[in-house]
Amino acid sequence: MYVLLSPASRAALTADSFSARYQTALRTGTVLTASATLQALLVEGERAQAACRLAWGTALVGTVVTDTVLPLVLEGERWWVEGMEELIWPGLGAGNYLYMEHSVPLRANIYDRNSLALAAPGTIVTVGVVPGQVQDEQTLLSALNWVTGLPAEEIRERYAGRPADWWTPIADIPAEVGVQYADLLLNTPGIEAREKEGRTYLEGGAAAHVVGWVSPVPAEELEAYRAQGYRGDEWVGVSGLEGWGEAYLAGRHGGNLYLMGPSGEVLSLIAHRERVPSRAIYTTIDRDLQLQVQQILGDRRGAIVVLDVHSGAILALASGPSFNPNIFVGPGSIAEISAVLANPDQPLFNRATQGAYPCGSIFKIVTIAAALEVGGLTADTPFWCPGYWDGLGSNYRKFCWKEDGHGDIILRDALSASCNVTFYTVGQMLDGIDPNALPEFGRGFGLGVPLNVVGLVEEAPPMPDPEWKMENGQVWYVGDSVNLAIGQGDLRVTPLQVARMVAAVANGGLLYRPYVVERIGSAGEAYPEVVFEPEVVGTLPISAENLAVIQAGMLGTTTSPVGTATTRFWGMSIPVAGKTGSAEAGGEDTEPHSWFAAYVPADDPEIALVVMVENGGEGSRVAAPMGRQVIEAFYGLPLTPLPPEPGPTPTPAGPGPQ
Repeated sequence: MYVLLSPASRAALTADSFSARYQTALRTGTVLTASATLQALLVEGERAQAACRLAWGTALVGTVVTDTVLPLVLEGERWWVEGMEELIWPGLGAGNYLYMEHSVPLRANIYDRNSLALAAPGTIVTVGVVPGQVQDEQTLLSALNWVTGLPAEEIRERYAGRPADWWTPIADIPAEVGVQYADLLLNTPGIEAREKEGRTYLEGGAAAHVVGWVSPVPAEELEAYRAQGYRGDEWVGVSGLEGWGEAYLAGRHGGNLYLMGPSGEVLSLIAHRERVPSRAIYTTIDRDLQLQVQQILGDRRGAIVVLDVHSGAILALASGPSFNPNIFVGPGSIAEISAVLANPDQPLFNRATQGAYPCGSIFKIVTIAAALEVGGLTADTPFWCPGYWDGLGSNYRKFCWKEDGHGDIILRDALSASCNVTFYTVGQMLDGIDPNALPEFGRGFGLGVPLNVVGLVEEAPPMPDPEWKMENGQVWYVGDSVNLAIGQGDLRVTPLQVARMVAAVANGGLLYRPYVVERIGSAGEAYPEVVFEPEVVGTLPISAENLAVIQAGMLGTTTSPVGTATTRFWGMSIPVAGKTGSAEAGGEDTEPHSWFAAYVPADDPEIALVVMVENGGEGSRVAAPMGRQVIEAFYGLPLTPLPPEPGPTPTPAGPGPQ
């Protein structure tokens, strides 16, 4: 537009100055689009007036339209614009400028199912140092080390070299910590604490992987946020529901665009738009149960999921080790953030929805379903287990986890006992009928397909089948079906997928889409409440009669003399239907992943749960006792102490103990 100015106007103004003036106006007005339409033209000799309509599409105050008159002058054979201000916006001459006043809603809360806060506004205390006021540096460093946990040298580095009268922020601490150490902060010369509004994650981060956290607008996304009306200095959601629900939780900025005079007086209000109130997110999480589940999982690498079997609502979802999202709020937690990011156990990784693992004998639930439905077997079909299996030839001998074998055993009890030999035989039989039979039943039980849970990031590992192997340049062999039958080989699943599968077994065969967002709060009549209803997305490919066989076999896991978890549930007043799993994770010295999946009560199911501990050992020794504690926590019972952690055990020549 600079080239439209008359030579005299350009002589008085460089292109850079014009560009800076124009860009400042556009940035202040949060302008996304600008257009000018000629309305009329009045010519008088070598001068003319062009009536134009200017339209700005702004991020903050909508579309702004004004009429202006541009003075034109004829020089040579061309018409030029005299002056620059009216070319940008009428009234900008004589030192006037634009000013945008933002109206920012307070960020809304994230709640659990009982309206207990998971994330809420909170007061943050920033502890700082004024170097010129320090009387005893060692006393100051000792006090700050005590309050913030930062090393003395790191504290000194933060204020060293600053002007004597400058206040230098050292660390952000929660308000309650500020109250706890108020005397120390107030009575140590050189320390000055200031309060500001921030974000607080309750209980040190209940359901941290679900809730997520906020941070200053990332530099690489600054322009994108400004295009939505943000100033650029806000805190925005970058993970979990904080990120997914940003539009709800932050509302929409409103604002007033003013034309200001040189002395700061308001000349006119150009545009106004009301802010849109923020809206709270109510989750399906039960905060009290979630905290107990997190405590049960502890710092182990693994995950625990608890679902409502009649809706798919996620009552608890824990991934371990976890983290405290409060460390991301404020600049004072750099050391803690670095420690989390450098932790080889990857605390930020959501193992419940993104972790892809072999599930071992948990998959036998699928295998027995296929055996009953397409294999023509019954609950009482007999098998013989001597402790090994030579179905693929003696050179390819496979072993049962029970070295001396289960002897004579029927199919239903083989599920309770997790007899590998039985399921090797079934896998081979199913491959003879159709190599796709087991994979198809796996998908029918909700494995190998995405769950598409609103608000959560997830992985959806594919179900291995002949086509999948061909796409990867390999051939499907009968051994692939045999391995798949016991949940090994190329199979990978997430704990949430397994929890959804077990919930369907419990409720009679309905596959619900798991969900964690229960509703979005209203913001007046214009923004009514949004409710997320339970959604059935499929049914298990099994008859009610055959499903009852699986249910009986899972009940036998915790009650039958041959059950792999019977000893873990002695004295349990609530009947539990479950399945243990010990999934080989690769490497002779590597402990298997420990699994336990269950639903309770077995005779009138309410919840389904899954416990998975990476490289934890046998499912019956590690995950099952933790599963019992989860059930006890849900029903408000005293928690049964966990057995001693198992030490390393030799890896058997076949799938590990169940």
